[in-house]
Amino acid sequence: MPDYLDDLRLAHILADAADAATTARFKALDLKVETKPDMTPVSEADKAAEELIRGQLQRARPRDAVLGEEYGVEGTGPRRWVIDPIDGTKNYVRGVPVWATLISLMEAGEGGYQPVVGVVSAPALGRRWWAAKGHGAFTGRNLASATRIHVSRVGKLADASFAYSSLSGWEERDRLDGFLELSRQVWRTRAYGDFWPYMMVAEGSVDICAEPELSLWDMAANAIIVTEAGGAFTGLDGRPGPHSGDAAASNGLLHDELLGYLNPRP
Repeated sequence: MPDYLDDLRLAHILADAADAATTARFKALDLKVETKPDMTPVSEADKAAEELIRGQLQRARPRDAVLGEEYGVEGTGPRRWVIDPIDGTKNYVRGVPVWATLISLMEAGEGGYQPVVGVVSAPALGRRWWAAKGHGAFTGRNLASATRIHVSRVGKLADASFAYSSLSGWEERDRLDGFLELSRQVWRTRAYGDFWPYMMVAEGSVDICAEPELSLWDMAANAIIVTEAGGAFTGLDGRPGPHSGDAAASNGLLHDELLGYLNPRP
């Protein structure tokens, strides 16, 4: 089995470059922000970070395909890098420090492309998380200064911390009743949003999280980090991996109950 460590080292180099670009424009008074056709914001920093990552990948991995939020897919083949240059753009443009660059390498296999490397870098928080298939999940400043992370062992919903993004998405998809019932069963709820809840699940400070509408670039890096930390990452339909257009992540012990509450009941 490939060890993917060279790819992980490259992903860190890409994240370093993206961090420098995004941090330089964070809270800039002249930051340019546009509205995309789906009515979500995109800043000049989103575009610049993705262009930077694509340029470095073209030099370092010219045979690999690339899929990014801002510029779509380029190339074909069994290996595909998936990029979200700034996950949490709404936070970024308002000066909230909860945003990150998400970088994942996906490889073709049974059931389609699956993530084998993931890096989530949140420079404004001073945090970075990463994983490679078969090597576990870690957090730290860099590869040389890392701490291995693992999901929690909380086994009861009554003792669990539940993180989510917002209420509106659940209501729009007719899942609000189950969401609210789940929130009544757990010990604590917090709307951290974006990448952060998944990283908290991976390091054991949150036990379950879910979002009702996501794209592949929102999930690929998160998925490999959560699973390598010993947790479960599926769609709300229970399908493993980041391909369902929504996501549920947990320490594994609570996953079936999490899905049971968030799926419409007859």
